[in-house]
Amino acid sequence: MDQSYREPTPLEKNRAVVQWLEYQLRQAKKRVQQLEAEEARERGRREQAHAGLRWKLQPEQSDAPALLHRGDCAAYPGGGGYISRDDALIALEMPEVEPCRVCRPEKGLTQR
Repeated sequence: MDQSYREPTPLEKNRAVVQWLEYQLRQAKKRVQQLEAEEARERGRREQAHAGLRWKLQPEQSDAPALLHRGDCAAYPGGGGYISRDDALIALEMPEVEPCRVCRPEKGLTQR
């Protein structure tokens, strides 16, 4: 047996275990962060897709008529709730409501 080798003491062994566990914890925390980011991106994609299937009504302005938008239209990111398909169809029949020229909500309403 080699004379220079000595068995590590219990303290040295436990320090090595602690270092290994700290490394494992760092790796696990990184993985949790990755999974949380993926989950947030997926949730955003689902919400965006769902918004595209809904409609929103931009209130009438003094210089412009009320506009009907798809739920995901970037031309009107304003707050407020979404309206149903039936309500959107009714709104389009109203003379004071026009469809948005950007998102063209009437296409999604007439295709079924």
